[in-house]
Amino acid sequence: MRPARGRGWNQQKSGKLTTLGKGRCWARTHPLAVDAALAAVVLVFMVIGSFAEPYGEHGPTWGTRTPDAPSLLLMALGALALFFRRRAPWSVLAVTCAAAITELLTGDPRAPVVMCAVIALYTVAATTDRSTTWRIGLVTMAGLTGVAMLSGPLPWYAQENIGIFAWTGMAAAAGDAVRSRRAFVDAIRERAERAERTREEEARRRVAEERLRIARDLHDVVAHHIALVNVQAGVAAHVMDKRPDQAKEALAHVRDASRSALNELRATVGLLRQTGDPEAPTEPAPGLHRLDELVETFRNAGLPVEVALGQVGLDLPAAVDLAAFRIIQEALTNVRKHAGRDAKAEVSVVRVGPNVEVTVIDDGPGKGKGGDGEGQRDTDTDGGGHGLLGMRERVSALGGSCTAGPRYGGGFRVHAILPVAPVTTAKGETA
Repeated sequence: MRPARGRGWNQQKSGKLTTLGKGRCWARTHPLAVDAALAAVVLVFMVIGSFAEPYGEHGPTWGTRTPDAPSLLLMALGALALFFRRRAPWSVLAVTCAAAITELLTGDPRAPVVMCAVIALYTVAATTDRSTTWRIGLVTMAGLTGVAMLSGPLPWYAQENIGIFAWTGMAAAAGDAVRSRRAFVDAIRERAERAERTREEEARRRVAEERLRIARDLHDVVAHHIALVNVQAGVAAHVMDKRPDQAKEALAHVRDASRSALNELRATVGLLRQTGDPEAPTEPAPGLHRLDELVETFRNAGLPVEVALGQVGLDLPAAVDLAAFRIIQEALTNVRKHAGRDAKAEVSVVRVGPNVEVTVIDDGPGKGKGGDGEGQRDTDTDGGGHGLLGMRERVSALGGSCTAGPRYGGGFRVHAILPVAPVTTAKGETA
């Protein structure tokens, strides 16, 4: 059983220990020394009590009787047994009760050997359960009191006999009370530790979710803009000598895409700043209101895109609005990277009941003979890349679904269903 940590432990943690607190800490770390001191004190009190005569002519007198050698031996045996009371409480109780019964049957006058049995009964009650405590307490009280009443020179109703009954009963009750208090303190400490672990786990979970969300944003930003920069840079290099005007236009698109990438990276990294840091991001997160701007960047990169925007409404939750924008951005980026030069894309965003459905399709067969084309996209679909995986994570976080795969007859299709209304759990809680 783990020792209870009381006021002395709290004072030790705070660095302020009183004399009593220091004594408790020392006693907790030196149990054998405490038991040895207790045994010595009990032996001294038993020996002193054996010289007192409670029934003198003028009341209790001192030094009128002397304990004999067997009584001294039984007192020493009982005190020695108390030294092992923590390691073998049941054995110590049996030995001390045997010594007390022997003294009650043979001692004349009697020595207070029963004091050892009282302390042993308290130890047993403090280390076992309540039902066992009351059973062993009743047996001990009945046995010692019965022997004291039925034997010896005193009448059965003598105060010494009643005192044995009272002291053994109080020892069992005190031991049970101490055990209950220790169990209560341990339960409170366990709940506090469990609550602390729960708070730490919740904090780690939130940190992991935030890191995953930032990683998705960084991937979307880098994949989209760097893909555009790569395409426009290739166009500029291809037409630099023959059509310098078109090369300048391509380089302008490179400049715009790189500036947009830097701005979004700055905004995303700004989320990692601590509270009070300067230059906190103030630009709102992108959404469907920037869909035309997004599509125009792909058109400038040479990808024909048709958009069908239904009556979606402007009251979409921020998370749904951002997820729809990022899904379209990632899907068009994959089309530009993998579908081939002659591919065309179609984007559809419609409101269907409580959901918003986002669909991006293309008719490209892949990069053709010189590229990895459709095979690469298949690998990405199966989890080899991070783009489609990020889409699914975004949609799953909102309680929706996302499917992506080749179309029948050629091309690729990305379809996401985003619930607009909050997802309700089985307990009625809003997710």
